[in-house]
Amino acid sequence: MNTRIKNIVVLGGGTAGWMSAALLKKVLGGSVNITLVESDEIATVGVGEATIPPIQHVNRVLGINEAEFLRETNATMKLAIKFENWYRQGQGYFHTFSSPGQSSAFCQFHHYWLRAKRAGLGKDLWDYDLNYLALSAGKFAKLETRDPRLELPYAYHFDAGLYGAYLRKISQALGVKRIEGKVNHTTINQDTGAVEQLLLASGVAVSGDLFIDCSGFRALLLQQKLGVGFDDWSHWLPCDRAVAVPSERLAQTRPYTRAIAHHSGWQWQIPLQHRQGNGLVYSSRFSSDEQATQTLLQNLECQPVADPRVIHFRTGRARQQWHKNVIGVGLASGFLEPLESTSIHLVQSAIVRLLKYFPHTGIQADVVKQYNQESRIEYEQVRDFLILHYKLNRREDSEFWQQMARISIPESLQHKIDVFAAQGVLVRERNDIFAESSWLQLLLGQGVEPRDHHPLAGAMDEAQLANFMQQTEQLKREPITAMHFHDDFLQRFDQA
Repeated sequence: MNTRIKNIVVLGGGTAGWMSAALLKKVLGGSVNITLVESDEIATVGVGEATIPPIQHVNRVLGINEAEFLRETNATMKLAIKFENWYRQGQGYFHTFSSPGQSSAFCQFHHYWLRAKRAGLGKDLWDYDLNYLALSAGKFAKLETRDPRLELPYAYHFDAGLYGAYLRKISQALGVKRIEGKVNHTTINQDTGAVEQLLLASGVAVSGDLFIDCSGFRALLLQQKLGVGFDDWSHWLPCDRAVAVPSERLAQTRPYTRAIAHHSGWQWQIPLQHRQGNGLVYSSRFSSDEQATQTLLQNLECQPVADPRVIHFRTGRARQQWHKNVIGVGLASGFLEPLESTSIHLVQSAIVRLLKYFPHTGIQADVVKQYNQESRIEYEQVRDFLILHYKLNRREDSEFWQQMARISIPESLQHKIDVFAAQGVLVRERNDIFAESSWLQLLLGQGVEPRDHHPLAGAMDEAQLANFMQQTEQLKREPITAMHFHDDFLQRFDQA
């Protein structure tokens, strides 16, 4: 297809549609025309209200003022996710965005920590993690430092509906055209198989050279019209439903997300400025919708402010996220449960990848193949990270958790577990969105403790090691005193 790309049509609004439109228009400017088609009658799913740090890159590219963004989306700061009852009931651990301790050139900090722990000289790994120390004190600050040991990486919790509306305002200010309406028919070019036109119920026809399918689970163009097929991953991740309900806000806003394992799934708690987002992800094989709803309502921290709603989904991905002249973004490209807050990031990375390979002078098969390969690898890496949470559980209270512990996992994932268990070496693949510190916290939190440590960790005598651990903890604790409490920070930053 050697048609020059001038007119881009985005089908669907919400976070996926408006983020796609905003980024494409901001970067490509006047070289393209962008039209977004959406219907106010079609509700967005909107359960993804927690993010990971790369969301800041998108905001910076769009020229978003952070204080304004926090106000517009009722956002709070996020330093970590707390996993409760995932390994065993009553036990928990954190996945923070920072790295514990300080590493030497050839030996990562956790090797020193392992040796210190076995010698009775060290504390919990997270006692050497600045993000953990800050959230434990309920504090937050935007630290300006050139010392990587004192960085405080953060993301956000926000109202996804408000974020979509905020991106819409930005998009339209950039020149994106919005058309209200439902698609009745899609015209396909008989020679190339490419999408040519969307015919709306109003009679309006919307033509384009490139189409971004943000139509949610329906995947109206990518799946229904082009039939690209779907890789179902429910044998690894069998949860297929979620029930969601907002509740009143907490008196003190936590700077982290909670992921709480229950009988046949897990519950999220996401603190916002005006309310708390709540939901329960579960498997319909082990729980009815009524049971799941009751479980969720019984475990709310505050009174609900709306009726619960049940969402059905299928875990997996489109076999080709770019086919012909259609690119699936967001739920149209696939779905992975929001356990690690990756849903909005996958939207972001899909558009960033499209900008990297943007077909200015026409769509080339080799470029599409490369885009699809990178998309597949990214989805598989996130999938494997999620699988680990379930596979490594040692719960014995329900058949759901026992079955999850028995599942067969991809060989590449088992290899990562085995290498870490043997010598504490973290195997991280190229372009993995999860850092080595993320794999470390997950593996340790889920009970995998290495049998050996790096030989360099044995170079110190015990007195030197004890002093090193003490100084590291002291260094990490120093910034905490000067930080504001999380709610105070939000108020002060809003008024700055």
